[in-house]
Parts: sequence; structure tokens; C-alpha cells
Amino acid sequence: MSTTPSRSLEGDAALVRAIGVFALAAAIINSTVGGGIFRMPGALATQVGAAAPLSLIVGAIAIIPIALCFAAAGSRAHATGGPYTYVSVAFGPFLGFVAGALMWISHVASSAGVAASFAQQVAKLAPSTDAPGPRAALIIGTYGLLFLLNAFGVKLGARAVATLASVKLAPLALLVLIGIPFVDWSAVSFNPADVPSIAALGGSLVLVMFAYSGLETALVPSGEFDDPSKTVPRATVVAILLVVALYLGLQIVGQGVLGAALATSPVPLADTAGKIFSAGRTLLLATACVSMAGFLLGNLLGSSRLLFALGRDGYLPSIYGRVSASHRVPLLGLLTHAGIACFLAVRGSFDGLAAVSGGAICVVYAVVALAAWQLQRRGIVERGTPFRMPGGALMPLIGAGIMIAILFTLKPDEWRAIAISLGALIAIYVVLHLMRRGQAPATP
Repeated sequence: MSTTPSRSLEGDAALVRAIGVFALAAAIINSTVGGGIFRMPGALATQVGAAAPLSLIVGAIAIIPIALCFAAAGSRAHATGGPYTYVSVAFGPFLGFVAGALMWISHVASSAGVAASFAQQVAKLAPSTDAPGPRAALIIGTYGLLFLLNAFGVKLGARAVATLASVKLAPLALLVLIGIPFVDWSAVSFNPADVPSIAALGGSLVLVMFAYSGLETALVPSGEFDDPSKTVPRATVVAILLVVALYLGLQIVGQGVLGAALATSPVPLADTAGKIFSAGRTLLLATACVSMAGFLLGNLLGSSRLLFALGRDGYLPSIYGRVSASHRVPLLGLLTHAGIACFLAVRGSFDGLAAVSGGAICVVYAVVALAAWQLQRRGIVERGTPFRMPGGALMPLIGAGIMIAILFTLKPDEWRAIAISLGALIAIYVVLHLMRRGQAPATP
């Protein structure tokens, strides 16, 4: 029997390059503006009070160099895998595997936590789903639908992501535009002297970086981008600027409308909208549900391709590196990611994993920044004209330095969780490496 058909369904050559600038920008926005945006205004107000907008500005200063590094690396290394591919090409398979596996584990936890929060938001609109049985059925049904949307081709998944991004962004942008005239500016401060302490600012930045994270997920399916050397830089920069503007606008409106009550509100954006107009609370709760569903869809689209990349390169069974014959999507990666995330969502909640996930993402960002510099220094180009970072090594060093500084604000138990995860990942890498060596044919 000929092996040609099965081989044609393996590797990046089997993928369809159908994701353009608009779809990728929408995917980055969708992956970033997830469940966190509906919690963050209250959490930031709790930590730094009226000066909370400063945390978002400092976070923007931190994330923009990282976005430029992602744009540069993504325009030079086009294979599916995102940070895993960039780091592997720049520094070799060991660091690439650690970056990719750590990112995937972080995203599984994020997906599960957002799904648990999604169930809580739905329960506020439909209290009958708050019981354990209906809650589990809701989560399982949600992941089943997300799997189907992704299983019928990358075009359908990308269009669904773009649609959900538009649907959820419209009410949030409308809240900013309508809410600005109602802002009491005495409740909003941009004065650094109003920050309670450096420790408070550092703790808020971990939350801000978690909230801004998401571009690494959207950039994983690089093998399905149309002209990556142009698509990645344009989509990345545009998306990050829009996300920062949206977050800052929502923080200002929330503080200016609710005042001190913002810090104690469990649903700060919904309460802000409810104070401006009567139907606003229900509208924002519904928007939260749509936003979280969109995040879950984009997370599944990107993270399943990371499993595909690990299978393609031999770090997982080769079946993970294959795509379906009919729609050319990595079905096993979709099923694995959705299944594990669904299990964790039914059993747990997101709160305990947020700081650890944010810290892990900062580690990945720091390594990607250095990888971007290495790729540019070595002049690695697959095709097209790559995006060249201004300032040479300065931009990556700034980005990596800021990420490392944020990491030092983590608590000891959060450090332990990351260290244990990294230790487990290194053990997995060693086992798989030894298995591959044992299967290699002897040299005659």
C-alpha cells in the first residue's frame, strides 16, 4: 500500500495558508481580550487604587517591545509553533521544547479557568445552570461546539474567531465612548506619587501582563499564515495598540463611574454599565459570555497547533503531527487540548492559576525576545522581507529585562509552581530524547 496519502497529511506542507492580516489581528485581539478584561478593572483598583491606569501604561511599555520581538521573530521563522519554533530555531531544540511545552500547559490552565468563569457568568444570566450537573454539561457542551468549529477547517475557525472578536469588542468600545462623559476625573490619577508602593505596582503588573498575554497563542499557527513576513508584523502591532487603548479606556470609565466601589465589585464592567444605563449590566454580562467563548475558541485554535508542532518535530507521537484528510486540521491536537481543558474546568477555577500562568508567560516572553535578537543577528530568513527591529539588540534586551523584573514580584509559592513545572518539562524532554535515540537505526 502506498504511503503517499498519509505523508501528504503530515507536516506544515499539509496546512492551508488562509490566515491574513485582518484574521490574525482579530485572533490576537480575541486571544488577549478574554475573560481577564471583565475582572481586571476591579483587581487593579484593589492593588493600586486611583493610580490603576498607570499600571496599564507601564504594562503597555513592557508589552510593546515584546510585540515587536514577536513580529520580528514571526517574520523570520514561519513554521507552525509560534514561540516554540522561534526559540528552537534560535537556540536549539531543548529551549524550544521547554518554551513550547510550558506555554501549552499555561494555556490549558488559562482555557480551563476562563471556561469555569464562563460558566459563572452564564449562571448569573440563567441561575439554573449554577448546579454542579448543569454546570458540567454547559462546559462539556461548550468545548464540544468549539471542537466542531475548529474541526471543519482553519478558515471556519478563523472566521468564527473574527466574528466573536467583533461581537464582543463592540459593546466594550461602546461602554468606553458612552462612559467617558460620566467620568469623575477626581477618581482617576496618572500621578506616580499616588501609587501605594513599588510592591503594589509590581503585583499589579503581573496581572496586567496576564491580561495582555494572548498574542503568543494566536501566532502559533504560523504555517497557516498568508505571507507571514508581512502578515505577522502588521497584525501584531495593530492588535496590541488597539488592546492597550481598550483596556485603558475601560479602566478609566470604571474608576470614574464607580469610584471606590470599583475595587469591591465582582463584575466591575457590568456594574459600570448598569450605573450608566439600566440594561447595561445584562448587556455586559452577555458580552462577557461571548468574550470568554471567543477566547476559548482562539485558545483552542492556537494551542492545538502547538501540539501539532511538537508531534511534527518528534517530541510527541508522530500522529500529533498529522492533519485530517478532509479539512487539513490537527484533530488529535484539538481533541487533546479541549479534553484536558474541559476536565480541569469542570473540576476547578481560574483564580489559583492566574499568577502562575502570568509568570510562566513572562518567562516565555523573555526567551522569545532574546530569540528574536538571535534570529536577526544570524540573518535567518525563510522567505520574503523580514521585519527588522529598530535599535538592534536594544529592543529585545529591554523587553527581556522588563519581563525578568516583573518575575521578581512573584510570591515564593508561585515561583515553586513554575520551578516544578519546568522540572517536569525537562524530565519529559529527557525521556523523549532517550526514546528517540533508542529508536534510531544503528550505523552500519
